[in-house]
Amino acid sequence: MLDFAAIDFETANNCRSSVCSVGIVIVRDGEIVDSYYSLIQPEPNYYSYFCTRVHGLTCCDTDCAPIFPDVWAEIEPLIEGLPLVAHNARFDESCLQAVFRTYQMDYPDYIFFDTLRAAKHVFPHAPNHQLHTVACMCGHPMTNHHHALADAKACAHIAIEIL
Repeated sequence: MLDFAAIDFETANNCRSSVCSVGIVIVRDGEIVDSYYSLIQPEPNYYSYFCTRVHGLTCCDTDCAPIFPDVWAEIEPLIEGLPLVAHNARFDESCLQAVFRTYQMDYPDYIFFDTLRAAKHVFPHAPNHQLHTVACMCGHPMTNHHHALADAKACAHIAIEIL
């Protein structure tokens, strides 16, 4: 796969619609050509302790951020015609579907590929298949894990290597 968009969401709480940041990395002909990052005002707009502990974001970071439909209006032209790739795609796809439902937007049935699933086949003896472990195995050590853009970049590097 030479052309795709790697995507990663962070959520504010246990509701899949509570996306609070998104990272997108565009790959064309096997090369990273563009990226996009935005904070998003989550819906519902509250943060769980656990989620904040994972990614460090709070209401202070996103209270003035745009809502999802405004952010997606910027993303949509970047990813047009591209399959989406995520590490643990079931999570990111379910977040995307949930936030589309929350804002009553028509979901265009994006095609998702999963680097987590692929990594389990390519690296069956890895100590684990977490994003940072697999990224390191693919020559892309991570320094800012759970930042949506850093995670999307790591996912893109993994996909370039193993998909």
